[in-house]
Amino acid sequence: MTNPTAPGPRNGILSLTIKDKSVLYAAYMPFVKHGGLFIPTNKNYRLGDEVFMLLNLMDEPEKIPVAGKVIWVTPKGAQGNRAAGIGVQFSDQDNTARSKIETYLAGALQSDRPTHTM
Repeated sequence: MTNPTAPGPRNGILSLTIKDKSVLYAAYMPFVKHGGLFIPTNKNYRLGDEVFMLLNLMDEPEKIPVAGKVIWVTPKGAQGNRAAGIGVQFSDQDNTARSKIETYLAGALQSDRPTHTM
């Protein structure tokens, strides 16, 4: 008899394009160690899943490759009409994405406006 194995990384590479600072503000998770982003998706992920994404910010010509892991899951049909998706914590090697995001959001990070996660 064989034991089923736990699924490994699924769903391939995520691609996320953010062209607007208000969208970036809503997706960014500054309270997460090393930073993170909320990515709207209907695909199923579990906490701890490793993911890789290509991030395109504000029409920059180059995409930023980011490795991370799922630390937040908002399921479809979540209370309060929250968007379904996952929160991805950036790996400790991926400081480029965090630096660029925080440069774009300078001054807005202290805002009380709601985000996708808080």
